[in-house]
This record gives sequence, C-alpha cells and structure tokens, in this order.
Amino acid sequence: MKILCRAAAECYRRNMKAGFFQFNSTFGNKQKNFDNVRKAVRFASLDLLVLPEFFATGYQFTSKEEVAQLAEPVPAGETTEFLTALSQEKGMYIVAGLPERSGDTFYNSAVLTGPDGFIGCYRKTHLFYEENLFFTPGDSGFQVWDTPIGKIGIMICFDWFFPESARTLALKGAEVIAHPSNLVLPYCPQSMPVRCLENRVYAVTANRIGTEQRKQSEPLTFIGQSQITSPKAEILVRAGSDEEILMTADIDLSLSRDKKLNQYNDLFKDRRAEFYQS
Repeated sequence: MKILCRAAAECYRRNMKAGFFQFNSTFGNKQKNFDNVRKAVRFASLDLLVLPEFFATGYQFTSKEEVAQLAEPVPAGETTEFLTALSQEKGMYIVAGLPERSGDTFYNSAVLTGPDGFIGCYRKTHLFYEENLFFTPGDSGFQVWDTPIGKIGIMICFDWFFPESARTLALKGAEVIAHPSNLVLPYCPQSMPVRCLENRVYAVTANRIGTEQRKQSEPLTFIGQSQITSPKAEILVRAGSDEEILMTADIDLSLSRDKKLNQYNDLFKDRRAEFYQS
C-alpha cells in the first residue's frame, strides 16, 4: 500500500496544469483588480496560476509617496492575504507581483502562495527603467520552492534579459519558472523559447495589456503575448497583444528533469564553469 502511495505521488508530480491571466490592471484600484482575477478563475481548475507584475496596483508610479501608499508588507499585506485566500479556495498555487514595503525600503516583488498559505517572496534582481527611481534592487536572490506540484522558481519581467537569471533557477532545480511581467519591449516572447531550451525548463510568462500614461513622458504600452513555453522551445499557448484572457497548458515535468540532449551530452554535466568567469 505504501508503494502505491509513493507511485501515485510521483505520478502527480510529473504532471501540472499551469496557466496565466493576462489583463489590464486599473491603477490604484486593488479591489477592482482582485475582483477581475477572482472572476477569471471562478470556474478554472489549475495547479499553478501566474499573474502579472504589479497586478493589483498598476505599474507607472509618479512619486515615492505614491509607491508608499500602494506598497504593502509581505506577507501581512492585503494583496498577499487575497492571494492566500484564493489559493486556499481554489486549491492552487499562485505567483503574482506586487510592490513590497519593508520598513522604509520598497521592492518590486512576487509572492508564492498555496493551499496551505503563504510560501515565499522573491525580490526583483534587475530593475527596469524608472523602477530605479522608486525601488531598491532585490536582495533575496533567486529561489526555488519544492512544492507538492513541482519545483517552482520565480523571476520578474526584465530579469529574463539576463541569462544568468533563468540559469541560476534551473541550476537550483526549478522545473517551472513563474515569470510575472509588465513587458513593454518587444523581445521577450520570441526569446523565452531559447531561455527554456538552454535550461530545459518550463516558463509561464504572465504579462499585462493596456497603456499607462500618468506623467509627462512617453506612454507605456504593454505588449501582452503572455505565454507558456516548454523545455523543447515550444510555445504551448500564447495570448494576443490586447486580449484579456486566462490560458492554460498541461505540462510534463519529466521533461524539465531530463537534462540529457543525447547519449553523450548532458546540459548541466557538460558545463565548464571554471571558464565562465569574466
């Protein structure tokens, strides 16, 4: 009987139903954004849901004071509490981005919640554009959480631009990289297949849509095109550039665990790290 239970658990961990919700966040209206997410997943059955960067607040802050008004402690803030409650209600794991307050310091962060509650927080390592005016570069380092549905790593938006981000997560054992984003540059959708291929991992990129112009500068138009990418560089699902949509894919985690390219080459065993120093 115990052998059968172990086999069933391993079978469960081989397969995951992952998804993202792509939508246009309303700046400063957390409750409206919460309601939008809750409505989107009302009838969904998922193991892992990834939401965009700053999904509940909007993105284009105009001052440090505005950040202070909308940022929250983790895990005590209302956004983490909402995500925890939703995880427990739906029996799923959620990764979502939010502005985090830690004393007088602010981070661009993402939290992982599950049916048993709050699990962990990642602080964005590589800040993009005007984020540098308001936020402090993350100090958490890249982390991977071993959950009952698989090993989940997190990077946020512009982190993807640095190959070391996904590589570090993969070396730490990530099978799926959750990637909350507010992408405005056009490169990521076409580049993630390479990131996934070179690390043999899945990635769930959850971007947003819409335009924000809250200051006297060029508007920020978010490119959408959220997607789930496989370790074989396949785009399993991809959203359009301007559609609000929940999309899912069934993924086989055994593909992430197998780093062999052929009988002679293993992606990680063949690394020669002693020659990679700058």
